Amino acid sequence: MVKVIATKEAPAAVGAYSQAISVNGMLFVSGQLGLDPATGTFAGSDFKSQAEQSLKNIGAILKSEGLDFSNVVKTSVFLADINDFAALNEVYGRYFVEPYPARSAVAVKSLPKGGLVEMEVIAAY
Repeated sequence: MVKVIATKEAPAAVGAYSQAISVNGMLFVSGQLGLDPATGTFAGSDFKSQAEQSLKNIGAILKSEGLDFSNVVKTSVFLADINDFAALNEVYGRYFVEPYPARSAVAVKSLPKGGLVEMEVIAAY
């Protein structure tokens, strides 16, 4: 059975999608920008601030289902600038430990609201 997940501890969806969907023992978390859920604005104008907030948002969604970053099996990262890859690894490494989840990281032409990074994850219960 499909269950829609929503928490006020992460930014509300800015379009026709859910924060996350739970189905068959898996949690699919939609892409999270570095938006502060309290203000709806970016946590900062720099990459690291936005990446940190993106991961905090993911963490809040995971927590709402009794999960944490150790439950994550796959991440997808979208970068506005591939030159931020090293900074991504620095911030990412504070949230994920070995065994690391599978990960894709790609540069894209642009992100919603002019964001610098967007991350999505798949977690197992």
